Amino acid sequence: MKRNIVIATVAAAALIGGGTVAAYAAGGDDSAPTQRQSSVKVADDRDDSADDTAGDRDDDVTEIRTNAATAKVTAADAIAAALKHTPGTAVAADLDDDGVDGWEVSVVKGDGTEHDVKVSASDGKVLGDRRDDDDDDDDARGDLAALKGATVDAREAAAAVAAKGTVTDVDLDDDGPAAWSVDTTKGEWKVDLKTGKVTQDHDDRDGHEDDGDDD
Repeated sequence: MKRNIVIATVAAAALIGGGTVAAYAAGGDDSAPTQRQSSVKVADDRDDSADDTAGDRDDDVTEIRTNAATAKVTAADAIAAALKHTPGTAVAADLDDDGVDGWEVSVVKGDGTEHDVKVSASDGKVLGDRRDDDDDDDDARGDLAALKGATVDAREAAAAVAAKGTVTDVDLDDDGPAAWSVDTTKGEWKVDLKTGKVTQDHDDRDGHEDDGDDD
């Protein structure tokens, strides 16, 4: 009877304390206590972590939209400026979401090297150009291969989607049939590499509906 009372008390402590505790049950012959691991567990903080992650993502989206609202240089113009400074093929353009007022345009040069060209979002001036050593040159050459035969470039894709909202990101999506993936402040879109047709991205996280204006 005394042993049962001890176990019940320790189990209750585990529930209140929020952790896993060791319960000791004395044997009937007063021998050394036997350590028993309680199986009682309490809910962890995973829900809080998920909320924090969602909050960070919302903050990033808000920051991007704020930068887009103040940017005077469009994605299409930033790509044009980057290519004038660093000739090659633009494979991506991204409006910084870290408070820096500028576009970062990824350009693959003829030798297969990729360069990140920084363009001011306020006046379109090139602020810098550095070789991107973080990406494998094979990836850059893969982008060029995916664009082989394309008649719509990154600048034209950005211009085509501008009517859907302020463009904040242009990237080459080659996971399936290659296409330009363009993010705007109002949703996400795909642009066909050959026809230039604009369609709603089925994986649009914001769940925006296509307005039907695909021409």
